[in-house]
Amino acid sequence: MSAPIELAWFSALCDDDYEQLGVRDPALLSSYEHCAAIVHEADRAGFDSILMPSGYALGIDTVAFTAAIARTTRHITPIVAVRMGELWLPQLARQLATLDQLLGGRMVVNIISSELPGERLASGPRYQRTLDHMLGLRALLDGRTWDVEPPRVRTVRGVCPPLYFGGLSDDARAVAARAADVYLMWPDTLDRVRDVVIDMRTRAATQGRTLRFGYRVHVVVRETESEARAAAEHLVAALDPEVGEAIRAQSLDSTSVGVRAQSMLRDGADADGYAEPHLWTGIGRARSGCGAAIVGDPRQVADKIRQYRSLGIDTFILSGYPHLDECRRFASLVMPLLRDA
Repeated sequence: MSAPIELAWFSALCDDDYEQLGVRDPALLSSYEHCAAIVHEADRAGFDSILMPSGYALGIDTVAFTAAIARTTRHITPIVAVRMGELWLPQLARQLATLDQLLGGRMVVNIISSELPGERLASGPRYQRTLDHMLGLRALLDGRTWDVEPPRVRTVRGVCPPLYFGGLSDDARAVAARAADVYLMWPDTLDRVRDVVIDMRTRAATQGRTLRFGYRVHVVVRETESEARAAAEHLVAALDPEVGEAIRAQSLDSTSVGVRAQSMLRDGADADGYAEPHLWTGIGRARSGCGAAIVGDPRQVADKIRQYRSLGIDTFILSGYPHLDECRRFASLVMPLLRDA
């Protein structure tokens, strides 16, 4: 029996919120007030969880912000993004255990493997560091010794929260098979998503483990398909190609295998930017990383999500522009169709 569907939204902590991509609106830049409004709306709307992304030069701090909103949410589970190697591992374990306490146990951790600012590290050593930190973090939060004693502060459940992790390279897949609980994917065609799920299940089985799967994608939903497609085009109508290139280059992972795969998806799309029905790649013209959206009327969007769900994906981390408005639309138009399934 498949796991219940998990619907997550996105809090734009990294200055990633627009009315039109590439056109800065001071009211949509990340701040406590703006990002908290997104979290509280997602909480009221019934989303299960919300991604708290991580950036260096961009936006506001993930852990500090999540701690600030911890006692003002009711049921939503923050997916807290942390970068391996950024903090001394025992300090990171103590920080996350404290955050879990503030949230009453409503927390999962999104592991990010990236170079640190100014660092040049090949894929193999970088992912080895990530694996070592993931195994160490799990040990310490489970209450086991890992070079040092575990923190006195423990998580509410006394064990490590689930670890979400993604990456398309062979090194990344090996780490996920060994140490992740949920393997996250960026948008792709149904056939290629199926291939990745099959590969990751096989890799995990060789480690005596099983994985759950998550899918990170944008959404553009309107009452009719024509309105949705028009809204998608509006998002990129004012985009200067040079501005889009600059935005994509800001991310530390802008040259990763996953980012290159998003570029290939965009290059293979039709003249309107669709890689397959209802999967629109235009967002990737102004965004590194997750670069495609499910576009359509409520039934079409729900059906597309069900198609991915049939491949074994049960966690969907969604976003849309502006994030507060699209959160409300998705919750009212699409969520009831998926909750009733």
